[in-house]
This record gives sequence, C-alpha cells and structure tokens, in this order.
Amino acid sequence: MYEHRDTRCIHGDLERPAFEATRAVSFPIYQTATFGHIGFGKSSGFDYTRETNPTRGKLEETMSSLEGAVDTCAFSSGMAAVSACFELLSPGQHIVCSEDLYGGVIRLFDKVSIKNGLSVDYVDTGSRDAIEAAITQDTAALYIETPSNPMMNVADLRACHEIAEEHGLLLIVDNTFLSPYLQNPIELGADLVIHSGSKFIAGHNDTISGFVSSGTPELAERIRLIHKTTGAALSPFDSWHVLRGIKTLGIRMERQESNAQELARWLSTQPGVAQVFYVGLEDHPGYAVNASQARGAGAMISFRTDTVEIAHRVLERVKLITFAESLGGTESLITYPMVQTHPDVPEAVREHLGITDTLLRLSVGLENVDDLKSDLSQALSS
Repeated sequence: MYEHRDTRCIHGDLERPAFEATRAVSFPIYQTATFGHIGFGKSSGFDYTRETNPTRGKLEETMSSLEGAVDTCAFSSGMAAVSACFELLSPGQHIVCSEDLYGGVIRLFDKVSIKNGLSVDYVDTGSRDAIEAAITQDTAALYIETPSNPMMNVADLRACHEIAEEHGLLLIVDNTFLSPYLQNPIELGADLVIHSGSKFIAGHNDTISGFVSSGTPELAERIRLIHKTTGAALSPFDSWHVLRGIKTLGIRMERQESNAQELARWLSTQPGVAQVFYVGLEDHPGYAVNASQARGAGAMISFRTDTVEIAHRVLERVKLITFAESLGGTESLITYPMVQTHPDVPEAVREHLGITDTLLRLSVGLENVDDLKSDLSQALSS
C-alpha cells in the first residue's frame, strides 16, 4: 500500500492482517506460551507460541513489507537464522560462499555444516569468474555478504542472480550491513535474505534476534517448517523490543550513514591511518556496484592503522566510542576483528583477506559527528 520505507518501518503493510483487534498504537506483547481453542476443531489462528505469536507475527509482517518478501521468520539470533537456511540443504551438497564474511558463519560451516555432510568453498564473490570456477555438479547454494564483514567487499547481486539461475542454485544474501532500508536483495533476484536483527533493525544494542525473509511461497513454507520444528523462534518480549526499534530504522540509517560518510572522509586524512574501507567513498572498488543496487552505503567503516601499536592505542583510548563487539546500534562501537569477530578463521586466511592486527572496524552511531572525530583524534594521537 505504501511505497515509502520509512512509513513501512512504523506501520508495516496495512494490507496484511495485523492480528490486533484493539488497534493499540504500541502493538501489545502477547506473553503467553499457549492459546485456548475456540472449540473442537476451531482455532483463533494461534495455538502455541513456538509456532505463531501475534507480537512476533506483527514483526515478521513488518520485515516482509520492508524486504518485499512473501514471508519472514523471526529467530532468536542471526546465527539461528543462518542455521535454518542450511537446514534446506542435504548431505553431499556444496555451497559457494563469500570468502570475507562474519566469523561466526565460518565457524558454523567449518564446525557444524561439514560434520553434517555439506562442503563449502570460499571465493571472492565480487568476481563472477571466481564464483563460476567454484561451482560443481553438487553445488546447491550461493551465499553472499554485501558489503562484507569486515573488509566491506561488494558483490554484484544481479550477476549473482544470473549465475544462480543458470546453475539452479539457491541465492542467499546476508543484508545485515545495509538493512532493508537501504538494500532489498529479493528485488535483485535473491531467494532468501538473512539479517542479524540485533544490529540496525533493533538498533539499540539491547536485543538479540535474526530474520530469514523468503522470496517464494515454496521457500517460505520450508523455512517456516524449520522455524517451528527446530524451535529457535524469537520470544514475544524480544519481538516487541525489535518492533519498537524498527520504527526508527529509517531515520537512524539516514543519520548514521551521514555520520559515516563524513567520518570516512575525515579518517582518510588522518596521520596514523593507512587505509579506509567504506563503500560510500568514490575510490572504493565496489562503489559503483553498490550505488547501482543499494540506496546508500550504510554506517560501517573499517580502517587500517600504520602500526599495530596505533591500533591498540585507539582501542585503549577511545572514550565516547565503545570498544565492543556487535554493530548497528545508536552508540558507536569499535571492534578488533582479528580478536573479536574472526578469531576462529585460520591465520593464513585472515592474512589473505586483510584481517590483520592493524585492522579496526567502526560501527558509526548517532552521536554528533564532531564529537566522534574528537574522540578518534585523541585516540590516534601519539
């Protein structure tokens, strides 16, 4: 009904059922494990919260509206959402995956998926040739992060869709870094879209959650079966938390991106900073592709310092910015990927990707950008 995403963040898609007869402006928390039956063979549509819950349903409807999805399932974490996608695959099948991605997903592949009979090849998914060279007769899925974590590499989603369609692959895209406010992979051919809802969607560093949005009814049915059967459904209270956070997604993304644009340009001029990775900078290799498939560059910056001593000094000295894992909240966070998000990645692979002891990742928040510059300036100074 409504074309503008900032309106959908607040109201969802009003053409879909809202499940709430009282029309409460703040959607209620249905904190119940079970629901009474109307009569024999009759149901209100809700039986048991692991399967369906009105609060979670409202959140899922809002996410589907934002992603242009047939259906969305809300999970207890981003990793639970990723795990559900790989439950679609069978032993003996093969996945082609972005080589630069969240370390927890690499751990899932290397410690769990391989044990379950799946095989994985990590490639530069910014290169069409690299993707096609990795595809075998057993390949069933192409898994993409764009922009990637933490090196901010960009994959061409249209090209990935063409490859997936040609070879009959499931195209799975992690859209966490840009959120549905700035990028909609289903519109570009993705079959499934994953979010760590703990990040920009919830937006306040206070709730863990995850989402899988499905592009077709068949996939939606399969994911929902996995969702209710494996049991990693988001609780009613956490669903309400995320639903409250998502109302301000648009205005937060706009301010955080504005801050990140200015901060990335400023960092590029600072002594002690060797390189800045931000897809909103014109000299970024993926700038043009990202601009063609997304409505913005987001609020994630990685940068390399001249020495490891400078990197450690920044982590020790920041005051306004918090040295912590995670990203996407109102508060700016700085992370040391080598130690915090990617410690399970083999050292040789980290070196190949550029995840070294001088690399820092910055999630830009809502603070005044001049205060963020002052904090980083004092932290960088010798």
